[in-house]
Amino acid sequence: KNKDKESVNAAASAVVKTLTDAGVRVKLDDDERNSPGWKFAQWEMKGVPIRVEIGPKDVANDACVLARRDKPGKEGKEFGVSVEPSALVGKVRETLADVQSALLSEARAFRDENIVDVTSYEELKAAIDAGKWARGGWEGSDADEEKVKEDTGATIRCFPFDQPAGPHTCLMTGVEAKEVCLFAKSY
Repeated sequence: KNKDKESVNAAASAVVKTLTDAGVRVKLDDDERNSPGWKFAQWEMKGVPIRVEIGPKDVANDACVLARRDKPGKEGKEFGVSVEPSALVGKVRETLADVQSALLSEARAFRDENIVDVTSYEELKAAIDAGKWARGGWEGSDADEEKVKEDTGATIRCFPFDQPAGPHTCLMTGVEAKEVCLFAKSY
């Protein structure tokens, strides 16, 4: 068992060096106080996009396992990934790009599904009550914004860089609005 531990640690250190030399940020978790499952969950909660797993069988096969954070279970694991430096670096970079793309697509879809276009204060209140983000014209004052916050718990989240084509009417005052903003609750 100690021989396995030594060979696994040596293989893990070699993978760390390979990836670090290629400019990939790597953290070797060689802490033996916690189980692998506990460590997997801990790193996932920290937001680590890829976990590289190495065990005695992997060492014997000059391979490792890549586990993606965005796909739980076996679906997100790729077994038998070569630890040969150019193959490993290429596979890790490709997987990082895939994870980034998948997470960004998911976030954009969530955003787009939750934005509701509103033209009145009543519509804004209904959208916020439904847990959505309200997008509408805004020329209101600080006092108007405070009223929205008191009534709904929502505040202005942003004025999008890409403004929708106008004209727009302020959802609070009814006057012509130069910009559109997003109201939502923070959580």
